[in-house]
This record gives sequence, structure tokens and C-alpha cells, in this order.
Amino acid sequence: MTVTGLGSSLAYLLSRAERGVNRGLAAALAGEDVTVEQWRIMRALADGRGESMGELAEAVLMPHPTLTKAIDRLIDRALVYRGPSKGDRRRVAVFVSERGAELLARIDGAVAEQQGAIALALGPDRTARLMSDLEALVQALDETESKA
Repeated sequence: MTVTGLGSSLAYLLSRAERGVNRGLAAALAGEDVTVEQWRIMRALADGRGESMGELAEAVLMPHPTLTKAIDRLIDRALVYRGPSKGDRRRVAVFVSERGAELLARIDGAVAEQQGAIALALGPDRTARLMSDLEALVQALDETESKA
């Protein structure tokens, strides 16, 4: 079967898949009043090392102004905080708070359940292959971008 139109575009199919995954993830997070973007921020900070705003923006795929607003909302809820970087006390970093870590622990189950539903729909082998292929694509695009 030959696919034509938008369905033949890799960019379109990736965008459509991303929207579908994020819709399911948003529904899973709604019970804790957490957005997908807020979850990504807290998940990126979960290791406790803290991140500068620049590092965090890159990690969570958000432009700086949008990230700043999201961080401010998370600070208002006492889920993250700003403090001196552990590596360089002169730099400011963002850290997940104890309350944020507790929230993250609660929502990790919902996130895993949502990913499990995808794995059930595709099958575990296809899901693992898809994740591996997407990681390879990201790496190849990063390498291409760094050469440009």
C-alpha cells in the first residue's frame, strides 16, 4: 500500500504521534493538576543535581520565556526552587523540591501506565524498537545540526 498526501510525510507522522501521546499523557497527569510540560521539567530535575535555565530549556524542549513562566508556576506551588548551582555557587540553578519529588513519585505510576498502554497497543518488541529508532533519529539529527 502506497501512502500519499500528509501520511507520506515523516514530519507529519511524528507530529501526529507526538500529539496523540501527549494527549494521553495530559489525561494521565490531569488528576494531579500537572501539565505535560511541568512533568517534563520535574522529571528533568529529578536527579537532584539542579540545572541552569539554559540547560533545562534544552532538556525539556521549551523556549526560555515559556520555561521561565512554567518555572514560576512550579515555584508558586512549591514544587521546584531556584538556588545556587552545586558545581558553581555563583550560578543559579533550578531544583525539584521535596514536595515536587513526592508529586513526581505519585504521577510516575500514571506515566508508566500510559506508556504501558502504548506498549500494549504496539507490542513490547515494536515499542522498544520504536524508542530505539527514535533515539537514533534524534542522535543523527543532532550530529547533522552540529556539522552545519
